[in-house]
Amino acid sequence: MLMDCRGCYKSIPAVEALSAAGVSAGSRFLGRPCVGFQGIPDRRGKRWLNGHVALNKRRNLTLLVVANGESSKCNYRTLNMPLELESPAGKFLNGVLKNQHHIFHVAAAEQLEELADERDSAIARLEHSLDSEESFLHRRIAEIKEQECQIAVEEVMYMLIVYKFSNINVPMVERLSQCIINGRLEAWPAKDEELKSIHSVEVLELVREHMFNVLSWRRRFGTLDNWKTTQIDRIQLGRVYAASIMYGYFLKSACLRHHLDLNLALTAQDYPLLLASKISCPLPELNLVSSGCHVGMKSPLQHRSRSSRSSKLKDYVMGFDPKTFQRCAKLRSQEVVNLIEKHSLALFGNTDDEVIDVTVPSLKRLVLEAVAFGSFLWDVEGYIDSVYRLKET
Repeated sequence: MLMDCRGCYKSIPAVEALSAAGVSAGSRFLGRPCVGFQGIPDRRGKRWLNGHVALNKRRNLTLLVVANGESSKCNYRTLNMPLELESPAGKFLNGVLKNQHHIFHVAAAEQLEELADERDSAIARLEHSLDSEESFLHRRIAEIKEQECQIAVEEVMYMLIVYKFSNINVPMVERLSQCIINGRLEAWPAKDEELKSIHSVEVLELVREHMFNVLSWRRRFGTLDNWKTTQIDRIQLGRVYAASIMYGYFLKSACLRHHLDLNLALTAQDYPLLLASKISCPLPELNLVSSGCHVGMKSPLQHRSRSSRSSKLKDYVMGFDPKTFQRCAKLRSQEVVNLIEKHSLALFGNTDDEVIDVTVPSLKRLVLEAVAFGSFLWDVEGYIDSVYRLKET
């Protein structure tokens, strides 16, 4: 069975998924320069942000690279991203993230609200002019505005993901063209522990299994010596990366579904414990506890409900039939589909036939980043859809 991911890398229209009986869920998924500035001008040439006026003054955020012994390696800064931003909203948030990290979420929320207002206003003008001679003009304006807003909201989504990576002190891997030296991929630093820290114990178990499947698929690694290399087509490596994004997205969906099923399975005998958990937990933490998908937070309901339902996330996922599996793995919005494709293309480039040498640490780094990207993507998609209605796939 092939699972249609829709988010493709290069000429790949779908990310292949193996679904043979007995195969783990993880293996099913195998098969312009950015210049930030401080404000977006309104009609007066100014922008209000968090109670302060930000003038529309461009600032050169280009970093000077000092030549040294490491200059040939990947340039890992505090903030990395392979995708070149096009929209004013994306560039604005890039500048905020670099210079005013503490107000990034406020700025992102404002951008989303403005984009939603712009799109809704264009649609309202179109509907108001349906019976007039200007209806064709307003229809065309609405179509252009829809396209502009979609590009912008995808870049807002992307910057929110970059923000999440920056919060765990993980610079994203830059374009591979900057990381391949003499045909060998140098994806450093590893950041394995930071990338694993975002997952719960149960999710991390499945992530490790997915990693093992990827490394086993590249059998030339043999004993998995860290400095042993294997040759792989760049496009094939892109497939692995895109599939790992999908897997991280799937795991977040499956994890939440798992804990929802456990909670729904509670009997009347468990209800007092549910009340106790609500009383003992502050309201902002309650949703995190009930989801059970965050590190260091366990629901007090889990112990009671495990007697009647599959308690381990791995067992729960392995019990999925193909229909349930695809439902959990399905990308919910067209914007997410587009973003996966854009990010993968930006990272791996347009070279089809290039063969590169990859070490185990480099491959691990890419896979762990991709899984984290997918997990962050699931969260960001839900947040954005609550403010700016996304297109369903």
